[in-house]
Amino acid sequence: MFERFDTRDIAVNGTVIRCRVGGSGPALLLLHGHPQSHVMWHRVAPTLAEKFSVVCADLRGYGDSARPGASPHHAAYSKRTMAQDMADLMTRLGFAQFRLAAHDRGARVAHRLLLDHPGRVTRAMLLDIAPTLAMYEQTTEAFAKAYWHWFFLIQPAPLPERLIDADPAAYIRDVMGRRHAGLAAFAPEALQEYLRCIAIPGTATAICEDYRASAGIDLEHDRADRDKGHQVLTPLRVLWGAEGAVGRCFAVLDLWREAAADVSGKALDCGHYIAEEQPAQLLEEMREFFAI
Repeated sequence: MFERFDTRDIAVNGTVIRCRVGGSGPALLLLHGHPQSHVMWHRVAPTLAEKFSVVCADLRGYGDSARPGASPHHAAYSKRTMAQDMADLMTRLGFAQFRLAAHDRGARVAHRLLLDHPGRVTRAMLLDIAPTLAMYEQTTEAFAKAYWHWFFLIQPAPLPERLIDADPAAYIRDVMGRRHAGLAAFAPEALQEYLRCIAIPGTATAICEDYRASAGIDLEHDRADRDKGHQVLTPLRVLWGAEGAVGRCFAVLDLWREAAADVSGKALDCGHYIAEEQPAQLLEEMREFFAI
């Protein structure tokens, strides 16, 4: 995987971010979700690198990026802080502006980056999320059952950390394997990377702090933007899995049109892990939306 990409560790915003960089052309930043790493893009990144300077980054706390510890109000894992990581990363790599595609947790970081750093991103694609504030405010029984980990991971330390650390591999297999496509959706070498990274010391704390921030300080930031009428102005393409919980439980496009000025999107024939379940469809969408 990523044979023609360089691996870099770059110090930004008080932490260190691991990324893979490859290709040439306009910059395209790819952000992953939980409990994965940049490796989730392995089926699409090489093709994208034929047209773009592709940057696949590990979010702080994930993959081989650094793992800051717990902090008051979980601020070290606020999406504002994590978005600043990525804005600084792209600056360090020499990209004043860039395109952005992001999945799951990375898409929540991307949402905050679009709000906090207007003008940096020329076009953004978000995969299988609705806005975080709307998802919490509109939680139903069906959503709570499907996204049980949202409510497990935010419990006070050290309960969820202790349970994850007791068997990290089981956590990966249970969280990822219980979704629509099961573990068969993942290439063996990619799954091994997810298993390796979940076992790195500090990962459980980082994951929990990420989710605690989303249920606390991130909602404060989101409500402040809503109260001020702040919207995403960057053209936004939203895709979700027709077999996933987000599309079943939320009016995805309607919610994004409340949060952004220029939104298009649709469901794809897959579950949550779009880049690994439907890479060909995703590449087609990306070529069209990010056309140069």
